[in-house]
Amino acid sequence: MLWLGASLALLLGLMLVGYIFEPVAEAADARAYPPPGQMVDVGGYRLHINCTGTGSPTVVIDAGWGDSSASWSWVQPKVAKSTRICTYDRAGMGWSEASPQPRTAREYANELHTLLAKANERGSFVLVGHSMGGYTVIVYAHDYPTEVAGLVLIDSQALPKSDVANSKPAPKPGGTSLPSLMARIGLVRLLADPLGSIQNLPAGDKQAYTASAVTPRGVQTFTDEGMGMSEGGTQARAVTTLGALPLIVLSRGKDQDADWAASQAGYLKLSTDSQQLFADHSGHRIMIEQPDAAVAAIVKMVEMVR
Repeated sequence: MLWLGASLALLLGLMLVGYIFEPVAEAADARAYPPPGQMVDVGGYRLHINCTGTGSPTVVIDAGWGDSSASWSWVQPKVAKSTRICTYDRAGMGWSEASPQPRTAREYANELHTLLAKANERGSFVLVGHSMGGYTVIVYAHDYPTEVAGLVLIDSQALPKSDVANSKPAPKPGGTSLPSLMARIGLVRLLADPLGSIQNLPAGDKQAYTASAVTPRGVQTFTDEGMGMSEGGTQARAVTTLGALPLIVLSRGKDQDADWAASQAGYLKLSTDSQQLFADHSGHRIMIEQPDAAVAAIVKMVEMVR
């Protein structure tokens, strides 16, 4: 039994060391990777928005589930050669502070609307949504139609097939999940290794992406976003038409099964002025795996609505 007590003491000691080390590491990362844009108060918490380039319409990008604005580092400078472009971090992701509100598409859209207004960014906007971000921009275009000139859906998450099956309301964030507890003792940071296409980001952006993703805030927000995704999908599914709003659906060419292909084609029904493009050499994260395809689709939309 002595070995059991010694093992437990060692484990508790390591957890204590990790608990002390984690905020020190977070502070070091904050110094090493300051926000490239501005922090804007949207009602008791601040969101990060980074706008570059000049011209109209302004492109606004909403990242996918768990992704930060750093994931668009290949795309933003190229689009900025043609027009103004803003990337931002949803509450709790990247450099943004956490929100007390449920993580759903409508809440994201409302927060983004407030953020753009307080950052003095004026429409009309071309909204770009990747993966789960597609839900947000669809709801935004529905709720604020006079502000939106066009929509680009980049391999957007499939809509739920039934409202009933996804009617459970999203919980308010701020709970403590097992992954976030692991992050508080530094275990997520210790084990972190950028997965998949994130490895293909520029070095500084990859490190900034990882630095925010491994924090307790980032890990908990990832969990909260996942728990709110069903309700967000139901909110987007309720938008049956956007009229004649120009719409481009950019879909991946690799690893696409029949259900995913059908969901991508289904988005074309949102508008009478829609078209589908393909990133033939890319998987889901087109903005990293085939960024030129994402740039081309966005710039094409900008030129269409000018």
